[in-house]
Amino acid sequence: QVQLVESGGGLVQAGGSLRLSCAPSGRTFSRSHMAWFRQAPGKEREFIAAVYWPDGSAYYGDAAEGRFPISRDNAKNTMYLQMNSLQPEDTAVYYCAAGWPSRITSTLEYDTWGQGTQVTVSS
Repeated sequence: QVQLVESGGGLVQAGGSLRLSCAPSGRTFSRSHMAWFRQAPGKEREFIAAVYWPDGSAYYGDAAEGRFPISRDNAKNTMYLQMNSLQPEDTAVYYCAAGWPSRITSTLEYDTWGQGTQVTVSS
């Protein structure tokens, strides 16, 4: 069974940057749309950005705010989220997802998820 594995989370000071990566474990898994979501304590899971298969075009939600460019490297079978100018309100567990959603922002329409990586931004 294919799973997704996120990496790159951690603790960073406000104004800092992190780059998250998402790659599948198991068989090759590049032929799908992919997205990043995040979930802060007590809040619903929130759409950040998605990158389409195969052309790599991107779609951003409000949470990205122009600070979090998304990209994918199909040769490496990996998706990235570059997070810049991080603020304490960006503290959350960040999840990657893959699938063929008709609504790219909906958590209900992705069939494969990672376990999440914690991002903590200190003030």
